[in-house]
Amino acid sequence: MKLFNNTIAKVLYVLSLFLFINVNLQATNFVLENDDLIDPRAVEKINAMGNELQQKTNINVYVIAKQQYPTIKSNDMKEKIASIKLYEKTVVDTLKPPYVLLTTSFTDTHINLLKSNDIKDIVDKDDILDTYVIPLLASQDKNDMRAKVSAALLNGYGQICDEIAQKKGIKLETSMGSGGTTFSAIWKVFMYTLVVFGILAYTYIIMREKKRGY
Repeated sequence: MKLFNNTIAKVLYVLSLFLFINVNLQATNFVLENDDLIDPRAVEKINAMGNELQQKTNINVYVIAKQQYPTIKSNDMKEKIASIKLYEKTVVDTLKPPYVLLTTSFTDTHINLLKSNDIKDIVDKDDILDTYVIPLLASQDKNDMRAKVSAALLNGYGQICDEIAQKKGIKLETSMGSGGTTFSAIWKVFMYTLVVFGILAYTYIIMREKKRGY
């Protein structure tokens, strides 16, 4: 009976997850989920870059920012990881290739970058996350969570678009590097400041964990 109940619970979870994602993917922007973690100005900039890139390359770059994934509530880490993977798979199964999906959950302390097979060699996942996203999220400063998440995802998203544009031999007028607007200038200063603090904090954490390993 217990096994039967667990099976029913998982089936209901998958069905509710599928409906949840399908409803939210009806949005016309490239921020599929936000949970108010991304500043509206950053959302506007992401959509501008995403739309231009899509029009010029037919490649879609999406973002999901969640307080917490709709995962199966369990104390078992393997089950939790499995449910996160199921959530991500359910999302990408609804996306039309070619695509890139930058996804993160604050409570689950999870961040990932998923790509369709037809563009897997265009974007370097580890470089994007380790260089442009994680250091900003790991920064220990006075900026609140929303500011750091906004900066980290905008920074990562901008780099993804720039790398795709470079590989495709095109120029994005909306690129983070294009400059010329007050918005771009403010975000550049803000992100570069966070990068400095982020890299220092990230390096400190890595060195501390290495020392603990010996």
